[in-house]
Amino acid sequence: MNERQKEPVNFIQKIINDDNESGKWGKRVHTRFPPEPNGYLHIGHAKSICLNFGLAKNNGGLCNLRFDDTNPLKEDDEYVQTIKEDVRWLGFDWEDRLYFASDYFQQLYDHAVSLIEKGLAYVCDLSSEEIRKTRGTLTVSGEESPYRERSIEKNLDLFSRMRVGEFPNGARTLRAKIDMSHSNLNMRDPVIYRILHASHHNTGNNWCIYPMYDWAHGLEDSIEKITHSICTLEFEDHRPLYDWYLDKLGVYHPQQIEFARLNLNYTVVSKRKLKRLVDEGIVDGWDDPRMPTISGMRRRGYTPRSIRNFAEDVGVTKRDTVVDIARLENLLREDLNKRAPRVMAVLDPLKVIITNYPKGQVEELDAINNPEDPQAGKRKITFSSEIYIERADFMEDPPKKFFRLGPGREVRLRYAYFITCNEVVKDNDGNVTAIFCSYDPETKGGSASDGRKVKGTLHWVSVEHAIDAEVRLYDRLFIKENPEEGGDFMENLNPHSLRSLPNAKLENSMKNAETDITYQFERQGYFKKENQKSMQAKIVYNRAVSLRDSWAKVVKQQK
Repeated sequence: MNERQKEPVNFIQKIINDDNESGKWGKRVHTRFPPEPNGYLHIGHAKSICLNFGLAKNNGGLCNLRFDDTNPLKEDDEYVQTIKEDVRWLGFDWEDRLYFASDYFQQLYDHAVSLIEKGLAYVCDLSSEEIRKTRGTLTVSGEESPYRERSIEKNLDLFSRMRVGEFPNGARTLRAKIDMSHSNLNMRDPVIYRILHASHHNTGNNWCIYPMYDWAHGLEDSIEKITHSICTLEFEDHRPLYDWYLDKLGVYHPQQIEFARLNLNYTVVSKRKLKRLVDEGIVDGWDDPRMPTISGMRRRGYTPRSIRNFAEDVGVTKRDTVVDIARLENLLREDLNKRAPRVMAVLDPLKVIITNYPKGQVEELDAINNPEDPQAGKRKITFSSEIYIERADFMEDPPKKFFRLGPGREVRLRYAYFITCNEVVKDNDGNVTAIFCSYDPETKGGSASDGRKVKGTLHWVSVEHAIDAEVRLYDRLFIKENPEEGGDFMENLNPHSLRSLPNAKLENSMKNAETDITYQFERQGYFKKENQKSMQAKIVYNRAVSLRDSWAKVVKQQK
């Protein structure tokens, strides 16, 4: 449910309401989230997770977590563990209902035997390439396999020999006997089983034949007594096959309902393409903060609540659309603005020496943790005679509308004092290396006793007490709204998607900062600390999002 407002009724909820009114399913609601463990989950999967678990929760039902692990060549236990972590992090609990397609391999095999016995499946000796060539097109019927009319006895014998590993990979398949002239290509004698002499992450070497996804998926739903089998739109053309299998076997038959998948601009949400980014070293793994994976977003500083709110905000429809990624970023800002602790951090430091402040003196000043949250309280920050400010907050020859520090100018230091720039120090190349300023001791806390005003307020940190850190600023991974524009999405990569600032300085309250909290660096954005185990002794902060949408302005300028 969107935690900002009451959940609207989507078309799937309306179907559930009608089913409950008619008594279908005995007023049960039992859904499942069925990922394939062949990669990390992305933001599109997050929408499906929220939908399936949310519908179950809102209707007093149950939701299973089930791994469709039917392809041992692409699956790995690493993906299984990460997916479980992602679902938990988003705030959902499958309780004791954790299942795998591989849990049902014997039942799936037995159902295949039943289909053979009914004369509705046969062992085919055509290669995968030959099957593809004889499948036909949307306007031309397919060709029947020369092995289509094998006897039931012969098919049972060959299938059992496939099971015990008598034949090499690709030598034979088990195919359903449906209709090679069917208008839906999925119904043209689809493959049910193929031979794969490969070790499986869950069953080891117990099997050398593996079910195809379309065969396993519907039967898994049937075995688990799912009521509403919710899939994305690309499975709509597979539903007749799903129905055919279940009807011919005469087993419990869930209802498949399709909805539009989530597509974001400036983003690819294909596991195959994301894997290419990982394999080719474009990103630093599946959990790179630039990736749209749940793990990457968690590492970057996204909150579970912001993602759940986004899933609700985009809604559930039957029509494919592309959602502006700015909507996701704005929901993150909205959530973090309410709860993120404020701190001061200088990303590109310039030293300021306050000449009339007693050298060696240290003050503890009060700073507000979050003005949006009265319960957040205050913290202590340390002030001394030498501080850092942002290099961009000083200009030697400032224009008229530059209200920050310059020669002879007075500005406010956040929570501290007014300071005035008196002298600028440069190196031999003319670069500013330090600024000498004076402070007004009557302006403690940031206001003048004589009522005078200043337009500029700067954040700062004490030189002596600053915490060294590297800060990483992330941008869109692609420069085009549609990364596929022009053909290969790899041609539209943003070469400036990551900028590292290795010499950042953080206020001393961040000494024991937690890795599971996203902080607001005042005037800079929202940042999350990297897990120290992965970064060794180095302190690194990733920017989750800026304080405002600057990308829209950049795009407008480009246009």
